[in-house]
Amino acid sequence: MYVGALTLDILLGDVRSLKQKRSVVRPLIAELRRRYPAIAVAETGCHDLHRRAEVGIAVLSASAGNCKEVMDACERMVAFRPEIELLSARQRLYHDED
Repeated sequence: MYVGALTLDILLGDVRSLKQKRSVVRPLIAELRRRYPAIAVAETGCHDLHRRAEVGIAVLSASAGNCKEVMDACERMVAFRPEIELLSARQRLYHDED
């Protein structure tokens, strides 16, 4: 069993309040959940900064290749959104024997 953890550091576009931030981050999280129903995704950091967001994604899979493939697909989906800029993406892969 493999567990993949993906952390995305995101810079939001023309956002001037936490309410506007929620109107960008919530649809992003909903789209990730809809497109990849087997993942767990949440906003995990930068809660009180209105132009930054950290999104965490967890993937559970029987193979390391599938786990990495899903994390890469999630990263690409976020990177191609025009209203945000992906500053960094960190992937970690855990094996049940680690």
